[in-house]
Amino acid sequence: MADRKPIESWLTDMDGVLIHEGVPIPGADAFLKKLRESGRPFLVLTNNSIYTPRDLHARLRRMGLDVPIDNIWTSALATAQFLDDQRPGGTAYVIGEAGVTTALHDIGYILTDHEPDYVVLGETRTYSFEAMTKAVRLINDGARFICTNPDETGPSTEGPLPATGAVAALITKATGKQPYFAGKPNPLMMRTGLNTIGAHSETSAMIGDRMDTDVLAGMEAGMQTFLVLTGLTRPEQVENFPYRPSKVVDSIADLVDRI
Repeated sequence: MADRKPIESWLTDMDGVLIHEGVPIPGADAFLKKLRESGRPFLVLTNNSIYTPRDLHARLRRMGLDVPIDNIWTSALATAQFLDDQRPGGTAYVIGEAGVTTALHDIGYILTDHEPDYVVLGETRTYSFEAMTKAVRLINDGARFICTNPDETGPSTEGPLPATGAVAALITKATGKQPYFAGKPNPLMMRTGLNTIGAHSETSAMIGDRMDTDVLAGMEAGMQTFLVLTGLTRPEQVENFPYRPSKVVDSIADLVDRI
């Protein structure tokens, strides 16, 4: 491939790259420590919109990983940034947890079920039939449909859980309206993240464990991409995709010396 400029900024996915089922992946602490010491701009990304950056900072710290709050970028924050750019000071009916409601409050949005500009669907563990029915009716009445992320399932210790993309499909089936997904693989999440740390795609890299979200989003945002094999994607699956990462490595530990 063509020569790329040296990497000056790093973006990395969280689940499957830094942690797995609540346990740090070997090398994650060393990678984050070297990033902090280097002074290079970096972000830890997640499509999970349940938690605020403050929540995630505390959860990671309990696992022994120190990630400053300002270095955490979620699909909820990307969604809020998108809505603030599109319709500042708007209104939204939200299905989701503190991650997305806090992000919308912080940009000055009013959360309401009375003729909202948007229906915003985020991740939650308590999807209710009543809330989904209200969302369907509001979208049919003209509210624009936004989702924080397209993930159809999420991980848990008991096995996969239905996630935002699966619930979005239900609402789409009932309304005939497709949502706009703000999270990965939408390169919007990468570009808004890069903007928050003053980084440029030409000198930035994305690390992820999924070809269909992390690598795709990084590639479409114009970044170098590293696929780690500590998450969902297996080596033999890489060739099934019409695009490739810049490099495949075993784990985040293999990238410490690249900083």
